[in-house]
Amino acid sequence: MFSNEVISTFNDLEMSLYNYVIKNSDKVIYMRIRELAKETHVSTSTILRFCRKVDCEGFSEFKVKLKLFLDKDQTPHLRSSQESLSEFLERTLKGNLDSYIMDAAKIIADSDSVIFIGIGSSGILAEYGARYFSSLGKFSLYIKDPLFPISAKYLQNSTTIALSVSGENRFTVTHINQLKQEGSKIVSITNSQHCTVAKLSDVNVPYYVTEEKYNNSNITTQIPVMYILESIAREVNKH
Repeated sequence: MFSNEVISTFNDLEMSLYNYVIKNSDKVIYMRIRELAKETHVSTSTILRFCRKVDCEGFSEFKVKLKLFLDKDQTPHLRSSQESLSEFLERTLKGNLDSYIMDAAKIIADSDSVIFIGIGSSGILAEYGARYFSSLGKFSLYIKDPLFPISAKYLQNSTTIALSVSGENRFTVTHINQLKQEGSKIVSITNSQHCTVAKLSDVNVPYYVTEEKYNNSNITTQIPVMYILESIAREVNKH
């Protein structure tokens, strides 16, 4: 609403008005134009000129746009870590997570090599997973670049472990397709079974927690992924 270009056109009086509006937005949306003029020590004509500069025909339209701006800018509520963990544990006890973990572990244990893929926060956990599996005796690699050269003979009896919250990331889907075509089996860990990555997989392990976004970033908890990765690795070690 207040772009840098618009702010640069304000004179001293308009700038003081702008500063008042920014600091008292929740009050201004309920004020009359004369009340705002009295509070800011400017004339009503200055306020109307200010409104026109922010592309409003009058003070009433300005208040409507200001309210919409405030509603859009509301900071979303963040769930506590305990709430996310409790949700996962509750659903784990009621679901088939253990059987999915066992199925995934069997495929991985029978494979000669394990490749982890993922992007963003899932990529960070994919790298952690590769290290964790290797520490428990199953040599694994995290590959970020889908064009990373791998000889086809190393993929014939391999398992790819794909991590993705949404299961719809184009980068991850493309990478899975390439590895699948080369003969690698696919185990995926996603937040839902009803996604592209899950459908491409030989075994999918879903964890179903409420998805969260903040400032256009996906901040869905990754605690379930950590638990699932470590549980699968320990089952593979038993085999």
